[in-house]
Amino acid sequence: MKTYPQQLSSAGSGLAAPPPTPSPKVQKGSDEGLVRAIGLNSAVLMVLGAAVGSGIFLTTGVMATYLPSVTLLLTAWVAGGLLVLTGGLTYAEMGSMYPRSGGLYVFLNEAYGPLTGFLFGWASLLVVITGSVAAVAIGFAEYFSFFFPTLSMQNEIARITVPGGALSIKAGQLVGAVSIIILGIINYVGVRSGNALQATLTILKITALVGLLVLAFAVQRVEPVFTPVIPPEVPRTAAAFGVAMVAVMWTYEGWYYVAFASGEIKNPSQTLPRALIIGTFGLMLIYVVINAAYFYSLSISEMQGVERIAEKAVSELAGAGAGSLVASTVAVSTFGCNAAAVIGMSRICYAMAADGMFFRVASRVHPVYRTPHVAILITCGWSALLTLTGTYEQLFTYVTFASVLFFVAGGLAIFKLRWSKPDVPRPYRTWGYPVVPAIFVIGCGALVYNTLIERPTESIVGLGLVLLGIPFYWYWRKESEQCR
Repeated sequence: MKTYPQQLSSAGSGLAAPPPTPSPKVQKGSDEGLVRAIGLNSAVLMVLGAAVGSGIFLTTGVMATYLPSVTLLLTAWVAGGLLVLTGGLTYAEMGSMYPRSGGLYVFLNEAYGPLTGFLFGWASLLVVITGSVAAVAIGFAEYFSFFFPTLSMQNEIARITVPGGALSIKAGQLVGAVSIIILGIINYVGVRSGNALQATLTILKITALVGLLVLAFAVQRVEPVFTPVIPPEVPRTAAAFGVAMVAVMWTYEGWYYVAFASGEIKNPSQTLPRALIIGTFGLMLIYVVINAAYFYSLSISEMQGVERIAEKAVSELAGAGAGSLVASTVAVSTFGCNAAAVIGMSRICYAMAADGMFFRVASRVHPVYRTPHVAILITCGWSALLTLTGTYEQLFTYVTFASVLFFVAGGLAIFKLRWSKPDVPRPYRTWGYPVVPAIFVIGCGALVYNTLIERPTESIVGLGLVLLGIPFYWYWRKESEQCR
């Protein structure tokens, strides 16, 4: 990687600097008070941990309903991995340019101005990231109930009258909400404790996935048929492939969260790009080989419509008694996924508040624990409430459309920054520019278009949630200008 010399500070000019004037205002982009405790290994594990949650254990069976072909399914996972890898290469450059808390929020803000950055932050806090955390928490509850059946999603414990009807509260939803609150408490008391937890859980779930892979190839219950021929039962192949890619991208969701925590990463200008590149490549490798393990465990007909695909695969390989092992693995995986996500979503909240584009109180850093404690409380509290609002599939459909919409803007941002800010130091420059970022933009754009056509209701709702932030932007902008 090409490095640049550090800029000279006024402290080395030989002139006595006047003492700083205390000010109650939060400086824009300030990471003051945060502790840089995340190294390269932990950052890579954060990329893996934030993405590897419940999706890899749940989505392939649903995808097989749309794409009843081993070749097409594997192609979808490879395509999603390559798309995410191009995104990692693209975001790595911008992360090296702006190594402060906020990630994509900062990149969009620098490229297009505060409105675009705010709308991403707004959508992330309203549903994209907080909704993702809520959906993963529901996935955690589904598998946690394997050991405690009374805490399942089928057990209704309350019905609340709300405008437009009644809201049914399930025991599993409360379990999901409590899991988020527990993670919030752990992160509240220190970034080291939160990071250590997510790193440990990531190692455990990757080890378990390797165990599944070894078991599948050792037993080889099914001999998968790999053929380039599109089966006749997939008449609208391109559309079906696009719908399946929504599930794929949901499973990859979270790979970019590490950039939100740049303010707590050691030597972020170099560590962040390396973590993004290594982590996204690792994700693609993990997902492709695990799906290969499914193909050697179950036939396509056995996979179709199966939500708990990992549980079924292991049960067929090792007997029904192995279901508890899978349930515990998925519970650990989903809990670990949210352990990483809580760090990311709270830091974007903190970054927006530090820029004056959210409640100022969210920019506070705890005097003892050195964490953005108010931002953690706000984001975890809202995510916990979202667990009570919808099913797993409803949540991840809204999340994926809005998320990929901003991926397009994020990919285009590198072209804008190369043109508008050529003099900003870039410790890392995107390999394969401009082809690699263009692939990322085109791929995400095609997915946005297909989702809009195939899932118009969910897409429109997702877009509406984004645009809902415009009046709030003008409010906070006015508030910020008055505080200057």
